[in-house]
Amino acid sequence: MIEKHFFLEDADPAIFFGAGNSNLRLVRALRPKLRIMGRDNVLKVMGAEEDMAEFEESFKRLQRYCVLHNQLDEEQVIQILKNVAEKADYRDNETIVYSMGGKPIVPRSSNQRKVVEAYHKNDMLFISGPAGSGKTFLAIALAVRALKNKEVKKIILSRPAVEAGEKLGFLPGDMKEKIDPYLQPLYDALQEMLPSMKLQEYIENRVIQIAPLAFMRGRTLNDAVVILDEAQNTTSAQIKMFLTRMGWNTKMMVTGDPTQIDLPPSQRSGLIEASRILREVKGIAFIDMQQEDIVRHKLVSRIVAAYDKEAATRKTKSSEKEAPTLSEVKEA
Repeated sequence: MIEKHFFLEDADPAIFFGAGNSNLRLVRALRPKLRIMGRDNVLKVMGAEEDMAEFEESFKRLQRYCVLHNQLDEEQVIQILKNVAEKADYRDNETIVYSMGGKPIVPRSSNQRKVVEAYHKNDMLFISGPAGSGKTFLAIALAVRALKNKEVKKIILSRPAVEAGEKLGFLPGDMKEKIDPYLQPLYDALQEMLPSMKLQEYIENRVIQIAPLAFMRGRTLNDAVVILDEAQNTTSAQIKMFLTRMGWNTKMMVTGDPTQIDLPPSQRSGLIEASRILREVKGIAFIDMQQEDIVRHKLVSRIVAAYDKEAATRKTKSSEKEAPTLSEVKEA
């Protein structure tokens, strides 16, 4: 008889063991020749060598299913331990990752599908579009998938802290407490896809890093998926600094909405300028989301359409004012 320890490196123990250790009890029942004990993130297993080898393969499959789907129910435990084929994973269909409720996260529009395709073919993506078109959420889903598949060692998420700006000094707390509310949308997306304990562990171990854009200066980012959100609020110098942080085995995704620029009128948007300068560079893909890609509440699409209509009306009126009348032309 031999004894072996199996560590839950990526799976959340609470999900793996099940409510009230229901999954663990089922594993014991299906492997009566083995003595199995679970504690924290470790399974201690004792038994014959041939039984241990078979269990090791089953354990790997159980853990993989748990990591990919963020759930593990009794039906799946039975199927996996009885060597019944697992459900097709996301590589066999459109699913990118699974939400915490086990719901598949898939591209929901043609342009979102283009983002996924471009991610596989290019190392740098610029994703522009209106609010609610899924730019940030989709980018983070692709990053989480890469991390779960061990294609990269870390995820780095960044935003330019434009709105906070000079007001930071008036907010309570240290720098992290001042900045965290501004970065909350990034945390929200991650919480949709990763167990809370695992997310906290990743953040503490700096596997997932969330920081303002200014913190990127001087770094070389290797083995990572790096996302710059709200890039329309970067200056030309800032976005150039960010893009040149790219290291080996790294994917970069830059997201932003050119219609929501919060920079002072005297400053040009780094996103717009980079889109013009880099559009023909090989290895960089540009995906422009449209109003029909909006996947939030249906009212969001209507609100965006109304504001676009108003902007077009103002532009038309402005052009009419600038154009000289026939009498002005004659007088001239």
